[in-house]
Amino acid sequence: MNVRIYLTGRVGLEVDGELVVHERQFRGRQERVAFAYLVSERGRPVTREELAEVLWSGEMPAAWQTGLSAIVSRLRSLLARKELAALSISISRGFGQYRLFLPAETWVDLEAAAVAIDAAEAALRAGDPKRAFGPATVAATIARRPFLSGDDGGWVGVERMKLKRQRLRALECLATVWLSAHEHAFAVEAAAEALALEPLRESSFRLLMRAQAGAGNSAEAVMTYQRLRQLLVDELGTDPAAETQALYLELLR
Repeated sequence: MNVRIYLTGRVGLEVDGELVVHERQFRGRQERVAFAYLVSERGRPVTREELAEVLWSGEMPAAWQTGLSAIVSRLRSLLARKELAALSISISRGFGQYRLFLPAETWVDLEAAAVAIDAAEAALRAGDPKRAFGPATVAATIARRPFLSGDDGGWVGVERMKLKRQRLRALECLATVWLSAHEHAFAVEAAAEALALEPLRESSFRLLMRAQAGAGNSAEAVMTYQRLRQLLVDELGTDPAAETQALYLELLR
């Protein structure tokens, strides 16, 4: 059986294309966060204190142990559904620890995005932009989805930052792929999306400049450089990197 778990967008567990566990079945946000964390850390036991810290972010109530036990018990009941009985999906508990067991080949979207962006960048380093397109698209698609909307806290914030970085890397890969295919309009879109996420990212500025120049808009590319230069002066009191300046001079010529 093919098991897929989605932690971005709407949290859920799918078996052979059928959604068996969906977000509405979690009783509150903490139960959803606990599920996401146990999925992410399923390769090892998680202590009660560690899981509680994720759920309450340092502001644990006096009765946190009782509350945590109730959350995990509800998750165990949710995963004990008859549709999952043949898959040996379970949460073990003992010695103050919890561990989620899933089939070895379980697909998890967060992990798939991380693998995909590494594959895309490896393909570009090997000089094969066509091979980079598929995994870069997968990584960008997953990273665009919201992660545990409505929740904040240490672990959730860290994972969101990871997704943001993966999205940036994926968009730059896509911009590079589109440039290699002389699809400059698509390259402009990808680079502009990256800059909307990280307005001072020089590598994205360079991709945008190349895409604009490739589309025949050299004047616009020069204006993009001037915008970057002013941003760096205003925000950091510095000049663009040598590589960016060299591209600018190349455009002027």
